[in-house]
Order: sequence, then C-alpha cells, then structure tokens
Amino acid sequence: MNLTDYVRQVSLEDFGLVFKHEAFWNQRLRTTGGRFFPKDGHLDFNPKMYEAVDELTFRKIVRHELCHYHLYDAGKGYKHGDADFKRLLARVDGLRYAPKLKEQAPRYYYQCQSCGQIYPRKRRMNTSKFRCGKCREKLVLLEEREF
Repeated sequence: MNLTDYVRQVSLEDFGLVFKHEAFWNQRLRTTGGRFFPKDGHLDFNPKMYEAVDELTFRKIVRHELCHYHLYDAGKGYKHGDADFKRLLARVDGLRYAPKLKEQAPRYYYQCQSCGQIYPRKRRMNTSKFRCGKCREKLVLLEEREF
C-alpha cells in the first residue's frame, strides 16, 4: 500500500471523510512529522519519522495532518492555535507534537594543543580560523567517526 492509499484509509476509518488529494514523502523534513499545504491540499510526511516510530505513533501523525486538511476543507480553524483544531485533534487522538528523533552523535572531535580541551562537533570546522575558547591556542582534529 502506498502512502496516499494509507492516508485515505486513515481518513475514512478515523474521520469518516474522504481524502481527495495526494500524500508524499519529503526527505527535507527534519523535526516535523508532516506538513499540510492549503494551496493545493497535498500532505508531506517525514520518512525518517516513519522509520523511527511505531505504526500507531505514525498513524497519530497522519491524523494530525488530516485534522489540518479536513478543517481547512470545511472552512473552520485549521491552524495549531485554533479551538476547532484542538477539539478535532483530541477527538481523533492525534499527536499534538511530533516525537523527538534520536539526536545525531558528534562526528568530529577537536582538541586544543595546549590545554587539552576537547570539542565534539557535528560539523567540520576550519582549524585555521577557530581557536580554543579557554586559552586561544590551535585546535587539531582528533578523529572522524564514520556512520
């Protein structure tokens, strides 16, 4: 079953309403579970969220986006702060916030040549531009962790 068919099934079972548009995976989403686009009615979902959480939690994320979709379609308050949205989300047991994904571990470790202070970093840094925050001496790259 593809994503659009799954969203249509959830819409019928949990809302009793038809989802008439398309649903897509969006690799660029980072912290959110999904997005609703009022302009054309389609939904985007985070594939990383789908892989990280169980099926029930992902279904709750789909319900959240469908709340936006169906309320907008009905001409009611579809934004997060609107009372209509909060009521419908509670009624269908959707998630208010997306679950936190596992945080990425540091990939680079830099050490001061003088005082030995270690700096874990997710992104590489230019050691000719940056110095130790304690003693202002040069930093050296200790290791690069492979994923």
